[in-house]
Amino acid sequence: MAEHEGSVRVDAWIWSVRLAKTRSLAAAACKAGHVRVNGERAKPAQTLKPGDEVRVREDGYERVVVVQKLIRKRVGASVAAECLIDNSPPRPPREFVAPVFERDRGAGRPTKRERRELDGLRGR
Repeated sequence: MAEHEGSVRVDAWIWSVRLAKTRSLAAAACKAGHVRVNGERAKPAQTLKPGDEVRVREDGYERVVVVQKLIRKRVGASVAAECLIDNSPPRPPREFVAPVFERDRGAGRPTKRERRELDGLRGR
């Protein structure tokens, strides 16, 4: 296992424990302000140490993890699970998929009334 003494970049750690699909996505999440370390916004090159709390926001859901081990290389899911303590709240249930409204071919553009009904169905 690629264990590293000292410190590891936050973007590399997020990627290596499989909280992000790619290293560049992990760095982009940091730059966008979606990653917090101990309550503070994290830059991609910020260093982590064991015991730090990392919060990663994705699609309206926040993952809350505590660093157990520092690793730099991407590892299997079972090994990655040993490197963190997951304190995330349970995911909210997936909302039902709204019905897709289809118009008859050749019916033309929707009228203003039909447009309002469509927007009502879509929750706008």
